[in-house]
Amino acid sequence: MTELPRKAFSRSARLAALPLGYAGRTAVGFGRRLGGAPADAVLTEVQQRTAEQLFKTLGELKGGAMKFGQALSVFEAALPDELVAPYRENLTRLQDDAPPMPTQTVRDQLTTHLGPDWSEDLVWLDGGPTAAASIGQVHKGRWRDGRDVAVKVQYPGAGEALMGDLRQIARVARGVAPVFPGIDIKPLVAELQARAAEELDYTLEADAQRVFADAFRDDPDFVVPDVVAVGGEAIITEWLDAPYSLAHVIREGTQEERNHYGELLARFIFVGPARTGMLHADPHPGNFRPVPGPDGEPGRLGILDFGAVARLPQGRLPEAMGRLIRVAAEADPESLVAGLREEGFIKDKVQVDPQLVLDYLAPFIEPARMETFRFSREWMRAQFERINNPRDPAFTLATKLNLPTSYLLIHRTWLGGLGLLSQLEAEAPFRQILIDHLPGFADD
Repeated sequence: MTELPRKAFSRSARLAALPLGYAGRTAVGFGRRLGGAPADAVLTEVQQRTAEQLFKTLGELKGGAMKFGQALSVFEAALPDELVAPYRENLTRLQDDAPPMPTQTVRDQLTTHLGPDWSEDLVWLDGGPTAAASIGQVHKGRWRDGRDVAVKVQYPGAGEALMGDLRQIARVARGVAPVFPGIDIKPLVAELQARAAEELDYTLEADAQRVFADAFRDDPDFVVPDVVAVGGEAIITEWLDAPYSLAHVIREGTQEERNHYGELLARFIFVGPARTGMLHADPHPGNFRPVPGPDGEPGRLGILDFGAVARLPQGRLPEAMGRLIRVAAEADPESLVAGLREEGFIKDKVQVDPQLVLDYLAPFIEPARMETFRFSREWMRAQFERINNPRDPAFTLATKLNLPTSYLLIHRTWLGGLGLLSQLEAEAPFRQILIDHLPGFADD
């Protein structure tokens, strides 16, 4: 139990060094600017050097830094290719893996949280992990009734380390923000902090996963493993026979696989709330596992990790969300601004040009206008560059918009889903998915 705090301290030291390193590189860049180097070239160099240090640090960490890196990795598609290309492999690996903890530590955790007789139920446990993520890792095992199971165990002291990392990351968010143009880092960190306690509570996670498993039982397109046992910092679920995650499809998948699993992912984002009243709010590739069909063709989509779940107040996605997307898709600027004011996206005293608001949102609404839409890194990157360009009217407008608290996780999931679809380079009938499953989008 003493090993993790020492590691957490070294983590914090390395994280604390990030803004200092950025400040030093900025000073060098300013010197080069005075020497006549073009501003864009200097900024790109500063971003590249900062990114290199940031990604290297995040790639070595667990806890909050690892979770922060996973959250940012979903937005990789939005970053300039010349910046992110050298780090793309490391970023996608962050989505799927992390350094493992020793097997004996896993056994000690099972004894602590499932009791000293846990091996009477869990009759076999693989010595090596099948996956390791931000606050725990997964081993394959076998239950007493012969079922293969997934055994997820938290790292000892993970809760303390996670919260400490997130506090430290909140302090350095301003320093690393230039690496991620167009993404407001501070609200992302604040959200991670607010939800961390829920994600550490495996009982809450088990409750949510049981609901999803029941709602999608025997579904032809989706599979959610059921919960077998839970206790403290250990949770045991049915084993999902899926050899790799969507990160593998992003790296090596055929276009058929990208389109198939991209469409299933888009559908699940909206079907899940309709069936369960909850939103799976952690859309990174490691949580989605392709389940090959009988002959190896694209099959069902498996969904894992229900620690980050938004329990929707009305038991479904807001009707206003679908209605506003439809109004924007229909290019009705006055109605759009009125609806945004009503929902709190534009404060009462803030004056905006309705046409500018529509122009600002239109590219993001584009997938809802077309029968099929091809998502791509180029498309996603263009949207973020547009709203981050000081010469574009959208840049100023962004400072006048507000994100209501009730939409925080919905917003994260929406952007994360778009980012993941763009990484997949998937083509999907997005408009029809919204008609079928998003309240308020279909014509009244």
